[in-house]
Amino acid sequence: MARQLDEQIAGRFPVGQRLRVLDVGMGQGTQALRLARAGHRVTGLEQNPTMIEVARRALSGEPEGIRERMRIIEGDGRDTGVHFLPGSFDVVLCHGVLMYVDEPDPLLAGLARMLAPGGLLSLLVRNGDALALRPGLSGDWDTALASFDTTAYTNRLGLAVRADRLATLTATLAGIGAPLHTWYGVRVFTDTAPDDAPVPEDVERLLAAEERAGRTDPYRGVAALLHLCGVRG
Repeated sequence: MARQLDEQIAGRFPVGQRLRVLDVGMGQGTQALRLARAGHRVTGLEQNPTMIEVARRALSGEPEGIRERMRIIEGDGRDTGVHFLPGSFDVVLCHGVLMYVDEPDPLLAGLARMLAPGGLLSLLVRNGDALALRPGLSGDWDTALASFDTTAYTNRLGLAVRADRLATLTATLAGIGAPLHTWYGVRVFTDTAPDDAPVPEDVERLLAAEERAGRTDPYRGVAALLHLCGVRG
């Protein structure tokens, strides 16, 4: 997915431009730190104190120039208007967050307001149109059958969360002034692999196959996750 994000950034902004990036629900800060290393000014917003501590420890081990380009704020993604002025960012990331939000539209509208004109909104969500695939491939037929008519599911942490459908998010993004520019599938072939699975020897070929499937119909439509990129008009 990092490659997809880099592709969209390269396509939207001049080469070498130092972007203002907001990472909402940054978790351990992996993506935020990667962008700070690339020269961008990054603000990470996170409400989990444990995640914040992990991110700060990781940042403390970086060179001074990178530490100066990244700041970490404790807060909720639904309160961006409290922390920032409208139009303050060129790129807003919201990866792995919407599944925990019962009503995502107000959150997304607030994130769109944070974007400068032409800015990029990057979303990573659970694919609500493919919820039956994981249990089906695992032979859990009861869960598979129950998954066709719902967007609710239980994630690998055992939490009751929700998925998003491509058509619904496409309409939402159009309504908040950041219409969908492109979208990808993520984890087409590898969704059933256990979290602690060893890295295979042919990992580069695996990644190449995932990357190709993630941008090719009909494969991307059955991916476990969707990566959507909207652009502020």
